[in-house]
Amino acid sequence: MPTSSNWPVVRVLTAFVACLLLAVPALAQSCKEAGEMDPATRAAIEGTARNFQQMSARGDIAGLRAASIPSVADSFAGIEQAVRDNQQGLNGPATIRKTYLLEQPTSAPGGRAEFFCGVFGANGNTATSAGFVLPNLPPGRYALAIMDISGAKPYTLSVVLQEMSGTWKLAGYYAKPAQIAGHDADWYAQKARDFKQKGQLHNAWFYFWQARDMAAPVPFMSTLKLDKLYEEAERVRPSDLPTDAPVTTDFGGRSFKLTTAFPVVANDQLDLVVKYQSADISNTAQTFQDNTALMRALVAKYPELREGFSAIVVRAVAPDGQDYGTLLAMKDIK
Repeated sequence: MPTSSNWPVVRVLTAFVACLLLAVPALAQSCKEAGEMDPATRAAIEGTARNFQQMSARGDIAGLRAASIPSVADSFAGIEQAVRDNQQGLNGPATIRKTYLLEQPTSAPGGRAEFFCGVFGANGNTATSAGFVLPNLPPGRYALAIMDISGAKPYTLSVVLQEMSGTWKLAGYYAKPAQIAGHDADWYAQKARDFKQKGQLHNAWFYFWQARDMAAPVPFMSTLKLDKLYEEAERVRPSDLPTDAPVTTDFGGRSFKLTTAFPVVANDQLDLVVKYQSADISNTAQTFQDNTALMRALVAKYPELREGFSAIVVRAVAPDGQDYGTLLAMKDIK
């Protein structure tokens, strides 16, 4: 299952949904929402999802692994870390927000499974629809349960299930706080619009990115709200930072090839991560100087970043993929 946000998926759904809808009757994939399922199936899916939430709250890693499909159980480190990182937030009353049953009796053409839930309009998603795009999905019956957890801090837990021998098994796991620094996705979206209004387009791009990441229970899902956030973000996409491809730019008389830039949550604050290509990171003292020089140059060129982020993390990435990172609080970047 995918493990990170994927805006190109939304772009595909938005751009081609009309054509895909015409093909739906010929495809084997089908999607049912909670109200369309038979009561026994819905009860089994939602009961299993609640059980996994309770196991997460207890930190029952072994139990979750034992209840997973073989491919997930064999590569469980990511889920284990997600449970450990979010255990406290997952300990609270859980409410099922949405339940979907995704059925794929045969392999999808090109290995790409597409599910359309609810009623779509001529332009794609409507207020009550949702779309899912899953690459390389084997034939089978799957389910997605999205839960809102009202503990000390609101959380969202989404679990993907696969039916095997009449039992629903864990096939995907997505836990995330519903608020960052006390603010939800709608706040970050409005903040992005405010940044745009002030001409701070870099901050606006990153805040739209963050708003959509918070609003999406799973990265392979498309809804009307998510589509609109994507469209708003595209209008402010910067050309001088790496949003979907590396960008080479000069800072302080030196050329840097920036490979990626994205917001990240750390200590309930929003930091900015920037990565660049480095020929050699073995001299860590020199790499630290390079990192901090780039950091200062970024803030000098884009002073708006001081308003948008609490810290910047710059990571130098060597040709073999190894990297060396430096973090400075924004107040310490002079």
